[in-house]
Formats: sequence, C-alpha cells, structure tokens
Amino acid sequence: MPGGGRCPDCGSAELVEDSHYSQNQLVCSDCGCVVTEGVLTTTFSDEGNLREVTYSRSTGENEQVSRSQQRGLRRVRDLCRVLQLPPTFEDTAVAYYQQAHQLAGIRTARLQKKEVLAGCCVLITCRQRNWPLTMGTICTLLYADLDVFSGTYMQIVKLLGLDVPSLCLVDLVKTYCSSFKLFEASPSVPAKYVEDKEKMLSRTLQLVELADETWLVTGRHPLPVITAATFLAWQSLRPSDRLTCSLARFCKLANVDLPYPASSRLQELLAVLLRMAEQLAWLQVLKLDKRSVVKHIGDLLQHRHMLVRKAFRDGTAEVDAGEKEPQGQGQGQGLGDGDVGSSSLELPAGKRPASPALLLPPCMLKPPKRVCSIPPVSTVTGDEDISDSEIEQYLRTPQEIRDFQKAQAARQAAQSVPNPT
Repeated sequence: MPGGGRCPDCGSAELVEDSHYSQNQLVCSDCGCVVTEGVLTTTFSDEGNLREVTYSRSTGENEQVSRSQQRGLRRVRDLCRVLQLPPTFEDTAVAYYQQAHQLAGIRTARLQKKEVLAGCCVLITCRQRNWPLTMGTICTLLYADLDVFSGTYMQIVKLLGLDVPSLCLVDLVKTYCSSFKLFEASPSVPAKYVEDKEKMLSRTLQLVELADETWLVTGRHPLPVITAATFLAWQSLRPSDRLTCSLARFCKLANVDLPYPASSRLQELLAVLLRMAEQLAWLQVLKLDKRSVVKHIGDLLQHRHMLVRKAFRDGTAEVDAGEKEPQGQGQGQGLGDGDVGSSSLELPAGKRPASPALLLPPCMLKPPKRVCSIPPVSTVTGDEDISDSEIEQYLRTPQEIRDFQKAQAARQAAQSVPNPT
C-alpha cells in the first residue's frame, strides 16, 4: 500500500483501495476489513458546507433490509418515543425485533401478525425491566386485536427463549389509576366527583390486595379488577354524592374504556365485602346490601385480614365437619335433643343445611357448564347382510375358505343356467 498503515484487525500491511458505490475505500486484502470508509453527501449544499454522510448512515445500509423490516423498525422506535421509554429500551426492542424477523414462522406469517410484532417486542422489553405496561395499552396505540396480539406475544417469547417476568400488580395499579381524569376540576367533571389522587390510589391498592387474597385476580386480566376496585374506592371516599353514579358513567368521566368483565368483577368484590361485613357486630344490625356496604369500605379494609379469615374459615369448618360425620350418625344412635344430628333428621332426604361459600377461585365455585356429547345408540342386530369382500376378512381356517369357494362356484353356476320359461 502506498503511504503505509496496518489493518486494525489482523495487523497486516496489505491495504488496497477498492471502489464501492463510486467511493474509494481502504480495505485489507488479507482479512477483508474496511479500514477507511468512503463518504457520501446528500445535496450540493451539504457538499458546500462540508457536511459528510458516512455510508453506514446513508441509504446503502437499508438496501440489505426488506421494506417490511424497515417499516417494523420505524414502528418500534416510534412506539418507544410515544411511550417516552428510555433510549436503552429502544435499543433492546429493536434487537428483539431483528431477531424475531429472522424466524421462519414470522417471515411467512400473515400481515396482521407482522404489524403487532413491533408492539410485542416493546412489551417484552418493558416487562423485563419492570416497566408497568399492559397489552391493552399497546393494542390501543396499534389499533390491534387483543387475541392476535397475545398469541403473537406468547409465540415470540417461546421462539426466542426469553425469560419475561410477570407484571407487578402494584405498579400496574399506580400507572393505570394515574391516567384517570378525576383529579382536577374540568367542565366535564363536576366538583363533587373530583378526588385526591393519593387517597384514591391508597384505597384502590387495598381493594386490589383484597381481591388478590380472595382469588378474584387469579387467572384473569388485571384491568377489569383494577377498574372495579378504583370505582369502589372512588365511591367510598364520598358515598353521599357518588352512590348514584354507575360504573359506566364513572369510566366516561375518567375518560377510560370500560372493560367488558369489569361489571362482573364489581359484583364479586361487593359479595366479598358483604361477607366481611357479617363479621362486624355494629354492621350486623344494619342489614347491608351491595349498595349500602360501600359506605363502610373504610372500616372493612382496616380489619380486612381478620375479617377475611373469620368469614371464610367458619364456612370451611362447617363443610369439613359435615364431610367427616359418619353416615350412621344422627339415625337413632343415642343423640340428645341438643345434638346436631337430631336436627338433621328433620331435613328431607338428599338435602344438607346451607353453608357459607368457601374461599375458592370463582371458576371452582361456579364452574362453566360443559355440554356432554351423547354417543349415538348402536342399532346393530347381527342380521345385516355381509358383502363378499367383508366375508373374506372373517374366514380363518383353510376349510372355511374351501367351503366359501364351493358356495361361490355353486351360486355362479346357478346363475349361468338359463331359465326354462
């Protein structure tokens, strides 16, 4: 090489000039390393102001990437900027997208799955760094279907072999409740509906923890449970002004979407609160219902650990005692008038005294009804005609085969004899 110099990779002095895209570059002839890269300019003004653009920043690099991948990478970067994620998150999400795009199952997938791939990579990055972000938020930004998104998300995690931790429920509650438009007075929110953010957040967290302790969160989407808990917390802070407000109107005032199962989660939470209220002496005489119990949520949450144990432990003890009772007990074996067995004789046969519901997941307390398909009744009598081809399958001994052949020959001979009439 004229002028000297060595390759930074292998240390060879065999450096030659090579023309690439009409730009002279210095390349090592031994290992192929590009020592100095040619420069490109975009416009004549750039050339006049001596603003050079390297080849790696020019369009030449994108020639190795398909248009679909370029569009997906731009979507990943735009999504990270909209969510205001740190720069390191963007780099990790881009790397995951590039790895996922090389998979054969993704390259040949439908366009709908490719469009949500960028959101899946961003969500995986946020989950790995304990950044509170839900699938619903990503689907809203991408206008994507939740079922398609969740299926693609699970497929990417499995194919790439990633370790994605579960989302922290406390962080999710804080992030989700912060988006509610109920903390400042506005023309759309009356003054009586405005609430302090810290008070509402603290009570919502307590209600979500209660729902978690009573199996209402297990195996379910968290947002409907959080929405129901936030609504109850908001009502209980000023019940005189807010008991008439429905869940749908509350979500409209807060400018958030109403998840479909949120009404069911609300009824389940109210049922748990009523069970807890039965254990407080000063609430037993009030005959509370699902509407009036909201006024006493503060007292119930203050003693929730003791009330939950007492409410559901008593029901479990009754059922356990009933299961352990022998079958012969209570049928004239010397029980007195004050024994439990004597009162059970007055019940009709096949019925048991009602006991409180156990502390079990709702899917076990109210299992879904399954339609059992009844197999068709067989009408085979044994007198059905059997074809010749099927008869051959039932022949076993040589004698049976010879007899069958003789019978077949006799029948063919009888058919070949002309009719005398």
